[in-house]
Amino acid sequence: MAIDFEIPPEAKAVREKVRQWVHDECIPAEKALVAGGDYKTILGGLRVKARAQGLWCPFIPVEHGGMGLGPLANALVQMELGESYLGALSMNTQGPDDATMMTLLAHGTPYQKEKFLKPLLNGEKRICYSMTEKAAGADATGMQTTAIKDGNENYVLNGEKWFSSAASVADIALVMAKTDPDAPRHQQFSTFIVELPNPGYRIVRDIGTMAAESPLSHVLGGGHSEIAIENLVVPAENLLGGEGNGFNMGQHRLAYGRLRHGMHNVAMAQRALDLAAAHVTSRSTFGKPLDERQGVQWMLADCASELYMARLMLLHIAYKAEKGLDLRQENSIAKVFLAHMVHKVVDTAIQLHGALGYSTDTPLARWYTHIRSQRLVDGPDEVHRWTVGRNVIKAFKAHGTTASAAGGDLI
Repeated sequence: MAIDFEIPPEAKAVREKVRQWVHDECIPAEKALVAGGDYKTILGGLRVKARAQGLWCPFIPVEHGGMGLGPLANALVQMELGESYLGALSMNTQGPDDATMMTLLAHGTPYQKEKFLKPLLNGEKRICYSMTEKAAGADATGMQTTAIKDGNENYVLNGEKWFSSAASVADIALVMAKTDPDAPRHQQFSTFIVELPNPGYRIVRDIGTMAAESPLSHVLGGGHSEIAIENLVVPAENLLGGEGNGFNMGQHRLAYGRLRHGMHNVAMAQRALDLAAAHVTSRSTFGKPLDERQGVQWMLADCASELYMARLMLLHIAYKAEKGLDLRQENSIAKVFLAHMVHKVVDTAIQLHGALGYSTDTPLARWYTHIRSQRLVDGPDEVHRWTVGRNVIKAFKAHGTTASAAGGDLI
């Protein structure tokens, strides 16, 4: 049987519609915002237009107000939205909200869906995810925040959280805490829905990072907050997914987040390559057009190759998701590769722009300081490489070959 790489016509159509949306609406709005436009007015206007065109919550089922796209079509959409930092926001598919909507949709009670999921789907509220702690780092099972049941009505949480992205703009928080220290390691944790603001959930500070920061960047992304959790009282009805299921729900949520980062990285890298191509075809140096220089052509070729591999990775993962196949190994491989890919392409685009690329007259410099985080978020490179390497060894010990763990058995 032949391998078919043809994208269904309906998926192509939605990709083209979103591509046009990003170029016609989001990138111009982005420029207006940088020029001093009001964020709420600009984003509000974009969202009204997006909903009118049926561009809203791509992966959310139609009965919940979304577009109902499957993994393949959603991947194609996300690979367009990342060209503008208003792209995902305009269609209410930004992180960390998107993955948390999926968690609430899959595990929320009717009460939780009505009270918390519905305003998220409508774009009326935002949500953050508080799992990471200084003491635990990449090992989520090392978290120390506790949740102790106070009778039958409430849980009382105490601890600290670190790098809770978007907490400073969130109306709701998902907080993971240890409910049973004596349970098996992955069943010790539970997840709670917390309405904000709440005196028991205190933002100590937004942590400064190497990324270019401004009042606008904190409004758009909400920063990365350090949180003090002190006698935080949470009603038992706000326990999400039952006691002991917090870790597994969190891993499923993070798996989508990793892919979404990768999809947006592809879009960002494509725009960086387009900017580089536009620049070199309009410049001459030492009496010769820049685009006629072999070294420049090789640099562009390397970027195009990286993007080609990145797209194939994501489309293959989307295919496996459509078929309900195990994609954990591919997810970890892609997470590491895509983070390095976007760094290489944006770095090359900066080099081809010369001093202009180092300035903030193009988006490249801002992207460069932001994308370094991609090798850290949702698990650092080392954790995913460790996972992939262990799977290679397991496959060899079990079958005498590493093919199933190294892409030789693609489906």
